[in-house]
Amino acid sequence: MRRLEHFPSKLRALVSRRWIGELNYGAARGEFEVAASIETLLNERKGASTVASSCRNRKTMSKTTEKITKTDQEWRAELSPTAYNVLREKGTERPFSNDTKNAAPGVYKCTGCGQELFTSDAKFDSGTGWPSFSQPISADAVEEETDTKFFMKRTEILCSRCDGHLGHVFPDGPAPTGLRYCMNGVALKFEPKETK
Repeated sequence: MRRLEHFPSKLRALVSRRWIGELNYGAARGEFEVAASIETLLNERKGASTVASSCRNRKTMSKTTEKITKTDQEWRAELSPTAYNVLREKGTERPFSNDTKNAAPGVYKCTGCGQELFTSDAKFDSGTGWPSFSQPISADAVEEETDTKFFMKRTEILCSRCDGHLGHVFPDGPAPTGLRYCMNGVALKFEPKETK
């Protein structure tokens, strides 16, 4: 394993208290652990460019999804400060702060607009501290966009109805898709399946 000083200075600059959650929050305690986390991110970055698109690109989105547009003031009035930061400002909540542990069957909807995004059948425990899913409820439910923040190239996942930032998708998920939709828990609300 490489020592921390062997990484580019711009990448080392990311390793601060503020962004340690992006690397491996809670596990990265010392220099070697941080270096291992950076290597993991670099490997994910390489794989992220090869992620097969299982959802629609913004340019080829289904015409059936009716967009919701609101003013910044309306979004602020409707969302909690944390939900606003994640959904509208593309923030990231702290890991393990909002991971819903629902074992019941149901649907995860967008906190911003209520669109159905994921089913509980596609949810799995990735150990990352954020809710993870193997696939969206449908190809039209989410859109993807290239995210190049923090000197990385990742695939950002957005709600196709309100353009709310949900999280990112990575190529290290379980079969059959091999994908991990790593979502912010505050961006999702769980609705249990009605029992008859």
